[in-house]
Amino acid sequence: MTPLERQGMAAKAAAYVLATAGTEPKNYALEAISSLLLQRQGDWLEANAQDLARAQAQGMRPALLDRLALTPERIAAIASSVRQVEALPDPTGRSTHTETRPNGLVISRRTVPLGVVAIIYEARPNVTVDAAVLCLKSGNACILRGGKEAIRSNQAVVEIMREALEETGLPADCVSLVQDTSRESASELMHLDQYVDVLIPRGGPGLIRTVAKEASVPVIRTGEGVCHVYIDREADPDMGAKILCNAKCSRPSVCNATECVLVHREIAGTFWPKALPLLEKYRTELRCDAPSLALLDGWGGIPAQEEDWDTEYGDCTLAVRMVDSTEEAIRFINAHGTGHSECIVTNNYFTAQRFLNEVDAAAVYVNASTRFTDGGEFGLGAEIGISTQKLHARGPMGLGELTSWKYVVYGEGQIRN
Repeated sequence: MTPLERQGMAAKAAAYVLATAGTEPKNYALEAISSLLLQRQGDWLEANAQDLARAQAQGMRPALLDRLALTPERIAAIASSVRQVEALPDPTGRSTHTETRPNGLVISRRTVPLGVVAIIYEARPNVTVDAAVLCLKSGNACILRGGKEAIRSNQAVVEIMREALEETGLPADCVSLVQDTSRESASELMHLDQYVDVLIPRGGPGLIRTVAKEASVPVIRTGEGVCHVYIDREADPDMGAKILCNAKCSRPSVCNATECVLVHREIAGTFWPKALPLLEKYRTELRCDAPSLALLDGWGGIPAQEEDWDTEYGDCTLAVRMVDSTEEAIRFINAHGTGHSECIVTNNYFTAQRFLNEVDAAAVYVNASTRFTDGGEFGLGAEIGISTQKLHARGPMGLGELTSWKYVVYGEGQIRN
């Protein structure tokens, strides 16, 4: 038996305990985790400093360094988010439908944990805590496999969480970390069918596509974010410029950041003088199709390549395309988007409704930034990711999406003819 198989077996055993623990023990554990994160933050910051030093030496981009970095303020926010999860209603054990059949059988559908949830993710140590506490609250054991960039940070915080679990009487193996960050360990985890019930990849498109293609464990795809803003010919140019700047530049490394803007030809000459000064403040690189490049001559745009229409940049780079109609914009978005978040800016109600109805994405916006696609912003609480698929869950994946159903049937001796 390999070390990862032993880890999977331990997680499976812990999942059985956690599934029947009830709400109170889970909340005690979450409270202990929140407190211990603050008490032991020095250990976590020290480990993170080592990860940052190595990442800087290896030339990691500033946007990715920011995602990797921890500060006392960020740790305080993470500890606070754990308390917020603690305060949320327990999603398990709920009867969502009950029916008495003509033969007297009483059938109800009850929410239950998924079991063992494995998460493969990249250089964001806060994800380690987010994923663990959401799994705990929903009654799931988790196996976490972070990237090598954050291995010391992840080791430190998982040790803290496991200590808190033991202090409150729950198995430490409710949360475990894969210590080996090689591709071989990721591949083995993708095929740990005997112990893992669902696998959730969080990270760049390359990681997500690799997991979805290779894994034999059921996969929920999250976080692929080639998002668009479409500036309709009846848009308010000032509003469109502000929305685009926020959607692209407020935090360009996250999955709900916009990567491509489509501008209707009839408004392009009015819109761009409003948008360019805002984008220029963030030194945004524009990769333009030929008509846009001609219009923006002198603003430093560069010719777009075919791959730019399908690229999640993760920084202040924006693909720019001119379109002749809403129909063309919708067709382009459905061909090149990843099903995450799409926005139209328009003052025409009927155009907006057509966009809402015809664009295929987890979240579709009218006159608002794509950056709002987030469990907290949607009033759903903390999330483990944004699902871009249609089976089981779509959009922000909170506690409810980390459960499944069990049908409970009460009878009085009925047999089927």
